[in-house]
Amino acid sequence: MTGLKRLDNVAIVVDDLEAAKAFFGALGLELEGEATVEGSEVDRLVGLVGVRSDIAMMRTPDGHARVELTRYHSPDTPADDPRAPANTLGAHRLMFAVDDLDAVLDRLRPHGAELLGDLIRYGDSYRLCYLRGPAGILVALAEQLD
Repeated sequence: MTGLKRLDNVAIVVDDLEAAKAFFGALGLELEGEATVEGSEVDRLVGLVGVRSDIAMMRTPDGHARVELTRYHSPDTPADDPRAPANTLGAHRLMFAVDDLDAVLDRLRPHGAELLGDLIRYGDSYRLCYLRGPAGILVALAEQLD
């Protein structure tokens, strides 16, 4: 099969771009770049009118994956509750492999990270947890056990 090359990035709409950058920076992602996007091309691309948004591209340390954080200034963002349960249809969750789960959690808590449930041990394979980050984003962390 040809055509598909890679997953380039996942975009997440946030209400506080600085807090989201700080959260993902504390997780270990590196800021790759920032921009403001607007104009008729952007409007046509996303199917909205009057788009003006700031974006920050965050890169994983290995350089293979990116998270695009987007803060819309216009048009107004719907006021839906971003803290929907993990099983909500269409809800997003990002999973990251980490070396030291406890250390990562310690870095993220000052940035508002809250465990969704418990930190669990899954057999002899992994330690796992789900947490909430900025704008209600669900993040899963997995530490492989030796």
